[in-house]
Amino acid sequence: MRTVSRTLSRRGILGLGAGAAAAATLAGCGSNTSSDGAGHSAGSGDGKDAQGGGGSQAGRPIGDGSTSFTGKQPHQPAKPEPLEPGQTPPQFVIFSWDGAGEVGNGLFPRFLDLAKQHGASMTFFLSGLYLLPESKKRMYEPPNNPRGASDIGYLTDEHIKATLTNVRRAWLEGHEIGTHFNGHFCSGHGTVGNWTPQQWQSEIDQAKAFVKQWRTNTGWSDMPSLPFDYDKELVGGRTPCLLGQNNLLPTAKKLGWRYDASSPGGRQVWPVKRLGIWDLPLQQIPFPGRSFEVLSMDYNMLANQSVNSTKAPPANYPGWRKQSAGAYIAGFERAYKTNRAPFFIGNHFEHWNGGIYMDSVEEAFKHIAREKEKGADVRLVSFRQFVDWMDVQKPEVLDKLRTLGVGQQPTSGWKQFLA
Repeated sequence: MRTVSRTLSRRGILGLGAGAAAAATLAGCGSNTSSDGAGHSAGSGDGKDAQGGGGSQAGRPIGDGSTSFTGKQPHQPAKPEPLEPGQTPPQFVIFSWDGAGEVGNGLFPRFLDLAKQHGASMTFFLSGLYLLPESKKRMYEPPNNPRGASDIGYLTDEHIKATLTNVRRAWLEGHEIGTHFNGHFCSGHGTVGNWTPQQWQSEIDQAKAFVKQWRTNTGWSDMPSLPFDYDKELVGGRTPCLLGQNNLLPTAKKLGWRYDASSPGGRQVWPVKRLGIWDLPLQQIPFPGRSFEVLSMDYNMLANQSVNSTKAPPANYPGWRKQSAGAYIAGFERAYKTNRAPFFIGNHFEHWNGGIYMDSVEEAFKHIAREKEKGADVRLVSFRQFVDWMDVQKPEVLDKLRTLGVGQQPTSGWKQFLA
């Protein structure tokens, strides 16, 4: 395969090998009920809050009690400060998850446990439909698609409950709850790539409503509220298949969002704002053993290794696992040792090709966490926490950081470069 340096079939996905172009449609997709793993029981998160209390933390109910105000979110970093003159910038790494549904494979609590062990925060882009029972699917009116349609399907009641449990736990442990919107339409007339700003507004309104009214829609009264006000919590998202950002941004700006993570094929450089919103793309990173770079997401690893097959011959798994872990590690090392550009990684709770991509992202996470634990200024944060830091930096400092290309070090050293 050769390097692809152009947009693929209007999907906006860069850095894929040419033979993987057709596989690009699922980049950015949510977890799916067809996931084939069953290593853990659904909802195995313990629901305890981040300060060690029980899962019934009191709060002020909002609306029907699906959500509640419980005060300041636990486990947030100290108030960010601007870089001092000559100070080396931290290496930020953001792990994010599209869909954020727990479908009985234990992957949501697995990565919550991993983050907790290493004092890390992540971003979970929740698909609103994952809190809507299939029996109520006609409540969903997707733009340019039939009422109740969804390309990712609906969760069982058991899996909705498990998702609620883990979303609640995630927020109490300091993670961000963003949005992956709803029906995940990536092709045909109804694709999100064709939606207008007004249609994005409708989609967002519905995604928020499904989170804010899950109690009414399910009829369940035996589960605790989500411990946040979603109108205030929601400050960013990632679109399905990384499509439609141009028309999403005007709506995101009107809503007061602070960032969007839908831009595809970004380079490992310091980000900019579009329409006043931080543009935080998935990035092209080295792909060990290949002549091209790959997008920093599990699906794009798969697309280049097994050409869209999620159940390829198992003999390939060890090599592919090593290659995909190596890609994430190479992306981290390149940024950390050179321009210190933030590193963005996207994933799904899936068991494609025997679960090798979950294993590889865990291996990469542990590699990065070890650097942090050895004293390196590496920060494993959410997107929201990252833009908190960016927003307090001096504009002239950010402008200087943006002059550094991919893999480029300040020739005079950081002290002089940012003096």
